[in-house]
Amino acid sequence: MKSQKKNAAHQEGNRTATERMRDEQRRRQASQKRGRQLKVAGVVVAVLAVGAGVGALVAQQTSGKGPADAKPIAVGKQDAPAKLTVYEDFRCPACGQFEKQFSPTIKALEKQGKLRTEYHLVTIIDDNLGGKGSHRAANAAACAEDEGTFQRFHDVLYRNQPPEQNDAFASSDRLLDLAGKAGLKGKDFRECVTGGTHDAWVKKTGEAFKKSGHQSTPTVLLDGESIYGRSEPLTPASLKKKVLAKG
Repeated sequence: MKSQKKNAAHQEGNRTATERMRDEQRRRQASQKRGRQLKVAGVVVAVLAVGAGVGALVAQQTSGKGPADAKPIAVGKQDAPAKLTVYEDFRCPACGQFEKQFSPTIKALEKQGKLRTEYHLVTIIDDNLGGKGSHRAANAAACAEDEGTFQRFHDVLYRNQPPEQNDAFASSDRLLDLAGKAGLKGKDFRECVTGGTHDAWVKKTGEAFKKSGHQSTPTVLLDGESIYGRSEPLTPASLKKKVLAKG
């Protein structure tokens, strides 16, 4: 009986010692894990701090250049009494027709300070027919905005618009060749076009168009009211009248 108690006590002692060793091992492992987590956290904080500094620097360097988020590219005085909103696609034949018919009137009203035009460049033809011309032309137009020559390049693209099925604007060489006609030949512009600097913006403006409820291009709004493609045809004269009525 005593021998059995002694053996049981011995086993209990061994078990307790083993458990103590295991507990100690667990504590060491937990301590090491906490140490690693703290180190990683420190590295993450340092990286975030550096990233924030770099982000602030980039924001300072690029402030005022190019479109942000899904904001449109605007032409005309900010305090103009009327605002024309145009959703268009550089591959869209109907957009080309609209520009050919209305561009002189729109420019004259902008020059008079009566109208501000906001262009939303979308990619509906790429989405429907395939290709990349809508996207790349929109990126190139945003690059032209960086250089302060959006309107000239915009007009050159429409004057040289290929047939709808021809994805010619997918070629950076073609876009750069046309840009030369608008006086855009600098290294920064070239790198912006070939590098797709504003690809993210083009994607966002395309997504915003899909969410807007509008179904086709061009979609033209005057102070938020749709005025093009309705039962009552819009003409340059009627557009001018509508704008001048705003003040």
